[in-house]
Amino acid sequence: MLVTLANVAILAAAIPSAQPDLEVRQTSQCNVGTVNCCNSAEDATSTEVTELASTIGLDLTGIAGLVGFGCSAITGLGIGDGSTCTTNPVCCEKNAFDGLIGLGCVPITL
Repeated sequence: MLVTLANVAILAAAIPSAQPDLEVRQTSQCNVGTVNCCNSAEDATSTEVTELASTIGLDLTGIAGLVGFGCSAITGLGIGDGSTCTTNPVCCEKNAFDGLIGLGCVPITL
């Protein structure tokens, strides 16, 4: 196959020169941590969360995203209390106080 300058020019024109901005999408998949159902979820940098964390001695250094309160694990088995979530389903990187508080959480759709 003979590659000509005209073919290269056509290919170059067909390839976009600038990459479009990538859209960040949140999915229902939890690749890290655990899937939890929390009674509430607040921004880790909010005044309420930082004051509460200070009061209970919880270190939020390096925690981004949401902090979930009143959390319990979602089992995914489809039976029992841990199978559904009607409040705030989240995927959390870490937890504290035996899972009662979820750290570094992102909302998910079940």
